[in-house]
Amino acid sequence: MRNSTTNPHFGIATGALRIAAAAAIFFAGLAANAVAAPAPEQPSLKVLPPIVRGNLALFPVVADRSSDSSMFITLDEGIRSGQVVVSELGDNRGIVRPGVHVRPRGGAEVNRLVLENNSRKPLLLLAGEIVTGGKQDRVIGADRIVPPDSGPIDLGVFCVEPGRWVGSSANFGSMGNQMAQPSVRIPAMAEHNQQSVWDNVRASNEKMAAALPAPAAAEVQSTTSYAKVFSNAEVAATLNAEYGGESGELAISHELEQKGAVGVVVAIDGQIQWADVFGSTDLLVRYLPKLVQSYVAQAVTERGKGAAAEIRDAQDFLSNLGGGREVIETEPGIFRRSDVTGDGYRVFTLTALLPKTAYIVHIAKMRQFDRLARF
Repeated sequence: MRNSTTNPHFGIATGALRIAAAAAIFFAGLAANAVAAPAPEQPSLKVLPPIVRGNLALFPVVADRSSDSSMFITLDEGIRSGQVVVSELGDNRGIVRPGVHVRPRGGAEVNRLVLENNSRKPLLLLAGEIVTGGKQDRVIGADRIVPPDSGPIDLGVFCVEPGRWVGSSANFGSMGNQMAQPSVRIPAMAEHNQQSVWDNVRASNEKMAAALPAPAAAEVQSTTSYAKVFSNAEVAATLNAEYGGESGELAISHELEQKGAVGVVVAIDGQIQWADVFGSTDLLVRYLPKLVQSYVAQAVTERGKGAAAEIRDAQDFLSNLGGGREVIETEPGIFRRSDVTGDGYRVFTLTALLPKTAYIVHIAKMRQFDRLARF
């Protein structure tokens, strides 16, 4: 276990290698004066029988305790209300980091955006959430909490639209009920590698095109934009058919609420791949529409003939959240983020350190394959 002590610094990216290096430096640490915060006790988690839609199985997760999450605002809620603003670097008055005021030099950069939380609530950001607009659409690379009335902060991101570097709007919008599927979230969260994100976006788009009829497939193949692919009407219809559209989403949400679930373990073609666990049922339900869409997108682009996953496999996957190596990043008084590496998996845990919190807000566990070959 160690604290991150690297103070990130970027130049304007000139190629994939430089972009990847800059991103790696950024995600290596938050601030030179960051100190470790004690980790709260992990909740006791139990897996229930799955909700099955096609080759996708969602195992509800219940916990022995729940936290009050009403204090948080989500990215979608903040952007809809106008209280959260995301813009390109250079389009603002400056960057504020804990204890340091940094005046931006130059213009926009691929792996950096500026975010302002002007609400009176702390903002919860999840790795995999996508913002659209600016010079390129971006995906958030790490879970974090942004305090109320934050002023402009430096936000680490990865591009999910490699074919554009022309401003389409001054500020960014949210992708709404869609976030990056696991195969795109993994290289952003675990590898901090821009080229890997691009590679997996390209692979995802190609696999989605292959699942569509010819006219729609050609339209999907004509764009490099991950967001445009998933806003395509034929793609939306394909995803909706997998789980019943809005009515199916409501049915899943209702079942999870009824069971008091705080998370899900995700299996595709009988293979346990992912888990998202929150500090409360409320948070799970608020994120569920975009999470379900991401899981369905993964299932559609990963067709196979695997056997049904067993509940004991899901429980085993969730029961082991420790590992041989842990890296901790802390923004004092705001959040603590840990990255645990185990045998064939990674676990990312976000803990709130705001007054009267000190509880785990989100746990993401991913199974790691050899260079994501399965994806």
